[in-house]
Amino acid sequence: MENLKKAETSIKNWAEDDRPREKMMRQGSEMLSNSELLAIIINNGNKEKSAVDLAKEILKLGHDNLDELGKLSLKDFQKVKGIGEAKAIAIMAALELGRRRGNTETLQRTVLSKSKDIAAFLRTALKDHRYEVFAVIFLNRALKVKNFKIISRGGITGTVADPRIILKQALDEEATTIILSHNHPSGNLNPSIADREITQKIKKAAAFFDIEVADHIIVSDEGYYSFADMGIM
Repeated sequence: MENLKKAETSIKNWAEDDRPREKMMRQGSEMLSNSELLAIIINNGNKEKSAVDLAKEILKLGHDNLDELGKLSLKDFQKVKGIGEAKAIAIMAALELGRRRGNTETLQRTVLSKSKDIAAFLRTALKDHRYEVFAVIFLNRALKVKNFKIISRGGITGTVADPRIILKQALDEEATTIILSHNHPSGNLNPSIADREITQKIKKAAAFFDIEVADHIIVSDEGYYSFADMGIM
């Protein structure tokens, strides 16, 4: 009976056109559902469920929303019976590749000169962090992005940005302009007193190296707040 049940859940026993790998080879990846694509990453199921069944359970963890799925942790994925550490790591790696692909498309633009364009990139780059992180965009004289780097990670209510680390990175990148940024997981976009103080502290320190701090942008699911747009740089 156990062997029969295992045979029923095995993808190998499905019609060839219904198997995710074979379907991708025949019809292309765009024809696969999210659960089928995820099943390929998972690779195999267990005695009770196929890889596709496990994939559907995983998607439910994120309420069938890939953005929400990207916010989950290794432990979250391992709550699904049949998803061990190796499979959870594979899922997180795939989600990170997707996130980086989205970021690269923005980074490859010639320039980032408008706050709304910068905020669009930052919201994509930082949206999956459930805790506050402080990041910096490094640009050259033409405002072309040279690099984007998360400087520090904190808790739900705040993080600490060390001006020395930021300026060292800026000098290493030969950046002439930097844009400070951090997320507010709470959704509240208003800058705190600490946000204002660290902005001025970094701006004054950067001036000694002829590096301009062009903006400090706070992002959340609600939108963004630009210090430059509000005239407080």
